[in-house]
Amino acid sequence: MTHVYPLGTKPAQPLPVARVLSIAGTDPTGGAGLHADLKAISAAGGYGMAVTTAIVSQNTQGVDSIFTPPAHVLRDQLASVAADVDIDAVKIGMLGNPKTIEIVREFIATLDGTPVVLDPVMVATSGDRLLDKDAESAILDLAGRVDCVTPNLKELAVLCGLSPKEEATDVDQAVAMAQDWAKQTGNTVIVKGGHLRDDRADNAVVDGTGLIHRVACPRVATKNTHGTGCSLSSALATRLGQGEGLAPALEWSTRWLHEAIANADALAVGRGHGPVDHGHRQRRLARAASAEPVPAVDVAAAYTAAQSQPASQPAIPAVGPHTAALWAATLGLWKDLLALPFIGRLGDGTLNADDFSFYVAQDAIYLRHYSTALGRLGALARDPQDRQFWAAGAAEVLVAESDLHRDWLGGETAARPSQVTSAYTDFLVATAYTEDYAVAAAAVLPCYWLYAEVGRHLLAQDREDHPFHAWLQMYSGPDFVEGTQRALQMVEDALEEATDTQRQRAFDAFYRASLAELAFFDQADRRF
Repeated sequence: MTHVYPLGTKPAQPLPVARVLSIAGTDPTGGAGLHADLKAISAAGGYGMAVTTAIVSQNTQGVDSIFTPPAHVLRDQLASVAADVDIDAVKIGMLGNPKTIEIVREFIATLDGTPVVLDPVMVATSGDRLLDKDAESAILDLAGRVDCVTPNLKELAVLCGLSPKEEATDVDQAVAMAQDWAKQTGNTVIVKGGHLRDDRADNAVVDGTGLIHRVACPRVATKNTHGTGCSLSSALATRLGQGEGLAPALEWSTRWLHEAIANADALAVGRGHGPVDHGHRQRRLARAASAEPVPAVDVAAAYTAAQSQPASQPAIPAVGPHTAALWAATLGLWKDLLALPFIGRLGDGTLNADDFSFYVAQDAIYLRHYSTALGRLGALARDPQDRQFWAAGAAEVLVAESDLHRDWLGGETAARPSQVTSAYTDFLVATAYTEDYAVAAAAVLPCYWLYAEVGRHLLAQDREDHPFHAWLQMYSGPDFVEGTQRALQMVEDALEEATDTQRQRAFDAFYRASLAELAFFDQADRRF
């Protein structure tokens, strides 16, 4: 029996890159088997290695044939890897016959303290049994010798001595079945809700003591889920190999796989049940980390575009040609903001509490500095009514910060600013204290306008029992909308009086602040 990492614990010094061995069959279209395993291992931060148990001729529409190499080929592959490389984790997939299972069982017995995750490939989602009785018995024995098993619901039933037709029909039933098996074997089961029929696809860790850790996950409406079982188990093995506990390892793996599934359709691989997008998270984070300088806004083009894009007007209308041109200059950023997964989950209510708490904590920090910028605007404004508006806004956001701490954060004030938050607030305060009034006013406007737009855009999904009902009501409500309209008018007036140079700098400031808003909403998804 290899070492089982307790729930929620990490070794003192996690490995920077886990060396993870996949023992599985092939998939020439890349969506499942060891081809998916290697992608998942890389996505989870590991270095992937693979030993082939079977050469499978398959595509997204089905399996055509399976060739099992001679037993000595498998044994030689395993020996070659172990003789040269320290293995930090093992993921086991398709084995196929008793001899293959025996060789793998003997191999993992030689590993000392290496987490082993078994995806017990026994029953297809169609209900067809993939192994003969001897091989199935050997898999059941192997399942008791590894650290963690990741069965589908039908395989979970078989582990429990039932037929595949007696699979669980809801998460609670599946967890109960997993508890029984885990207590009998002392091992850990990952309960996977992907094949259930409700709107959730939650997963759960169930360990040998009966302890349960559930990981919430909304379901994605797609047929392209080929290889999800392979991918989840490989990502999980990698995170365990890096030293994470089972609970955080499953949380990370579930979140990563949800993103991969959510973007699977865009891959357009095959005409059947296609693969998930294993690399979407990596590409998203690479884009977010870009150090390319922010380009100057083409102000003349923005005014021209504002006159030719009536279908793209905001819900809170511009109040004149200058604010209309500001909107036109940042229309692409607005579309990017609406496409953020965070905004989508905020609207449909599936955003998890931890992500929203992180966002609210950063927002509370942001508002403190935003108040400073608004206060400075009040000092810069020449019109008494403008001075009064900005000064009142500075006071109101401090009240809002206090309310966030009280109502959502429970009075917690220990949060530190993220790099995204610091970059945004530093820019706003510096702009307010070093630029002309028109430039500073343009810089603070996106926090009004974009928030009101998001609130109005998501309002159709609001309901009394919506988990973020109060947030949606605040930013779509008449008070905030009225404040946004007044801010728009003041920026319009300031740009009317501005010189060409001031106007260019104001457009650039508005664009940079809008870009910062995009990053601010996205940053919760950049943490994992």
